Amino acid sequence: MVTDAEVGVLRMRVKELESQVVFLYKHLGVTYIPEPGPEADPRIIEQVKKGNMIEAIKIYRELTDAGLAEAKTVVEQIKSKLGM
Repeated sequence: MVTDAEVGVLRMRVKELESQVVFLYKHLGVTYIPEPGPEADPRIIEQVKKGNMIEAIKIYRELTDAGLAEAKTVVEQIKSKLGM
């Protein structure tokens, strides 16, 4: 079992690493642009717009190997972001 102290140490380390990454980006003059994840797949978006939530969940699961509950949650979030 992980203790609260260990979690605290890990959080501090993550913050330190994040600061280092920000510094490097500034120093190198680059901007981080994350690649779109599977939730941006046009097939999923199309199925959500059509109201085919089951098909959208199926596609998401095929792309990510996610479980049913996780895929359903993500697809519902996509639906919400699309204002549906």
